[in-house]
Amino acid sequence: MSTKDLFATRTSRMKASEIRELLKLLDQPGIISFAGGIPDPALFPADEFAAAFQRALGSDNRSMALQYSVSEGYLPLREWLVDHMRQIGVECGVDNVLITSGSQQALDYLGKLYLSPGDTALVGWPTYLGALAAFNAYEPRFDRLHMSGNRGASEYAAAAGEGAVKFAYLSPDFANPTGETVDLRGREDLLDLADDLNCAVIEDGAYQALRYDGEPIPPVLALELARKGSIQDCRTVYCGSFSKTLSPGLRVGWVVAAKPVISQLVLMKQAADLHSATINQMAVNDVARACFDTHIPKLRRVYGARRDTMLGALQRHMPDGVEWTRPEGGMFIWVTLPKGVNGADLLERALETVKVAFVPGQAFFPDATGSNTIRLSFSNSDEDTIREGICRLGDVLRA
Repeated sequence: MSTKDLFATRTSRMKASEIRELLKLLDQPGIISFAGGIPDPALFPADEFAAAFQRALGSDNRSMALQYSVSEGYLPLREWLVDHMRQIGVECGVDNVLITSGSQQALDYLGKLYLSPGDTALVGWPTYLGALAAFNAYEPRFDRLHMSGNRGASEYAAAAGEGAVKFAYLSPDFANPTGETVDLRGREDLLDLADDLNCAVIEDGAYQALRYDGEPIPPVLALELARKGSIQDCRTVYCGSFSKTLSPGLRVGWVVAAKPVISQLVLMKQAADLHSATINQMAVNDVARACFDTHIPKLRRVYGARRDTMLGALQRHMPDGVEWTRPEGGMFIWVTLPKGVNGADLLERALETVKVAFVPGQAFFPDATGSNTIRLSFSNSDEDTIREGICRLGDVLRA
């Protein structure tokens, strides 16, 4: 008997992340990488974290910092998040907040919470690869979430067949991978659809703070709260993360939702890892209180300039027939190549000839379409590197 014969059927749907594999290229000399959506480490508030960890390990705090803790998360950090969520329009209490080991863990828990085999998850086409990976383990069907158009609840329900539509997943602000933002009307329409389908909404707010121009739009959860008056009556689950703003390495994210949802997620966390690292939560709490409001404008200035540089370089160097998005924030630009140009083949050639890396777009589509698309990240390259890399990529495309 092969060892694989013992594996659960869900493992057949698990695939290596193309992005995680591509990150290994960063160690190769001379590679210009627009692949991973990685914050620039030069922008981490490293001194603030050094001081925060020193305080956490001081004589007054070390027993707490190095000890087991409650599954819900470090209370002072949850209190800070209550205030932070209020600032973006979401009134909640600490009992509505769960700390997770990055928002990726939250997506895994939510897949486990909502999906039975054969149920339907509505997602963008394309959508975040990590969400597909997290949900795939629970053996759902995927259907395309249309943010505009005339497709109604009855059509979604009919397409779902015997399995129910359990949730709609989206990143409404500067989505990974497209960089696109859902407008106010689209968010309101989504809430109408969710009510008609009696399904949840999973709102991935990973990039919400990174807006470089345009007017902020309230989170989907804030809009639902305005309709229903209490978070306890809301079906939207908000997932947030400190990875793109303070530090990805500490793996601290959070979920805000109605108490029954949080209670079930707490049970899952107790069964999975008991609680997120206490000392990391204490450090994030200290740094968030010390400098979050002053640190975010710095990120916006630097990343916004890099976005502008990449957009300008694309305009100068891309041949006819290439199109791209113009995001108002986030870390990504989505490029559509002429028909017949395969993103994976282009990556192979670009690495071989000009040492430029990016992510082929096909991996972001549940049905493996979109072979003529690629994702470019501008966050971890300085402006001169961006200009040079896009120039090289344009040369490869013309060839």
